[in-house]
Amino acid sequence: MAITQAMCTSFKKELLEAKHNFLNSGGNTFKIALYTSSASLGAATTAYSSTNEISGTNYTAKGNTLTRVDPSSSGTTALTDFADTSWTTATFTARGAVIFNEDTSGDTSVLVLDFGADKTATAGTFTIAFPAADADNAIIRIA
Repeated sequence: MAITQAMCTSFKKELLEAKHNFLNSGGNTFKIALYTSSASLGAATTAYSSTNEISGTNYTAKGNTLTRVDPSSSGTTALTDFADTSWTTATFTARGAVIFNEDTSGDTSVLVLDFGADKTATAGTFTIAFPAADADNAIIRIA
């Protein structure tokens, strides 16, 4: 099994079909679910799945709801991002994550994050820090 960081291919197609709304006000609900090293995730991931999703103290299935940063542009790049998200007083180990749109039929995936190694919280705060919301670093960029 492997987790490979990627923007999901199905998401790229769904953008052209207008299935995702990233506006902060009135947009879709995006969530981030965490996975064990046994998960097989990558560009071909099409939807949220509970298979190999982590379990542990202060983690619930489907993970956290993300706070969006309104889409913007810089030069010839369009971008959007999310605010950092945390699980407090958490005890669990995660190897990667899937961001998905909870408002679409089947909870369609947006992107897969690979943490590079198992990351563990033991009665502490587990935080996913998203990169700066700019043309070179935003988690979702279309150049």
